[in-house]
Amino acid sequence: MFTAIFGSFESGIIYAIMALGVYLSFRILDFPDLTVDGSFVTGAAIAATMIVNGYNPFVATVAALIAGFAAGCVTGILHTAGKINALLSGILVMIALYSINLRIMGRSNVTLLNQETSLSTVSGLFEKAGIDAFMNNLLVSIGLGDSLPSTWGILLFMIIVTFLIKFFTDWFLKTEIGLAVRATGDNKRMISSFSANTNLLIILALGISNSMVAFSGAMIAQQSGFADVGMGIGMIIIGLASVIIGEALFGAKTIARATLAVVGGAIIYRIVVTLALRIDFLDPGDMKLITALIVIISLITPKIFGGAKERKRKARKRAERLSLMKTVQAGKGDVHASIKSD
Repeated sequence: MFTAIFGSFESGIIYAIMALGVYLSFRILDFPDLTVDGSFVTGAAIAATMIVNGYNPFVATVAALIAGFAAGCVTGILHTAGKINALLSGILVMIALYSINLRIMGRSNVTLLNQETSLSTVSGLFEKAGIDAFMNNLLVSIGLGDSLPSTWGILLFMIIVTFLIKFFTDWFLKTEIGLAVRATGDNKRMISSFSANTNLLIILALGISNSMVAFSGAMIAQQSGFADVGMGIGMIIIGLASVIIGEALFGAKTIARATLAVVGGAIIYRIVVTLALRIDFLDPGDMKLITALIVIISLITPKIFGGAKERKRKARKRAERLSLMKTVQAGKGDVHASIKSD
């Protein structure tokens, strides 16, 4: 069980980068960007292909990030310059990326087995530093020696990377450009009246969003050991599930809290899926169904609790009004009694 939870936590912290990209487009910019399903695979395809062809894995990962930025910018240009509906522009780029990804990989699947990746390099460094031995000895001391992870390097490294991206997102959204992006998402017409170039802001925000998504795809490919042309199907739902779960559990009163909630939501989502798949009558083919159910529950539950709170609030106000009316009537009765006694 511990190994399964550890693996899901490790995957969740990588998928959290993709969820931050989805948060930027859906929540901040209010743009239903379906490019995510394609740009995620683009990042994985470019990283895997470059690594197989002998490029430095870190250079390949940066190239994947740049390609994701370009894909997001194309979506933004189609919407702003081409005047295409936001949803449709994302779908068009997503469909185009399917063929582009096949062109990049040359086939439907590229394996990274026996290849040096950025994560394997980091794992080797952690092992040489003795961090793996220290953490595993710690687990043995508390009675978890039967389920030791193969390496702690990937998890610790990705926690650092994910939080660096989270802090970058927090910083960016507090800059002048970031505030303009937030204002564009809230009220595009209002920010246009201040002579802000909303088209450029939309293109930039979508580019940054998809660069995070592609970066996440590149890291997932290096973690899982392959890139597949179909690995991005339903990725937008996973990202939305992470955002919704995080906001429902941790709240989103500030930008820093909201981005932290997204990271937490991505981790919790992966853990829930892992635990659900351990049920006997479920198998890996049911993962999309589980995802849909998680999103539905995450959307419905806050409304149910919110409705209950609203009913309690109305009942309390009604009780206060009745109490006030009784007090006023009692006061009038006292006045009448005093007048009669006089």
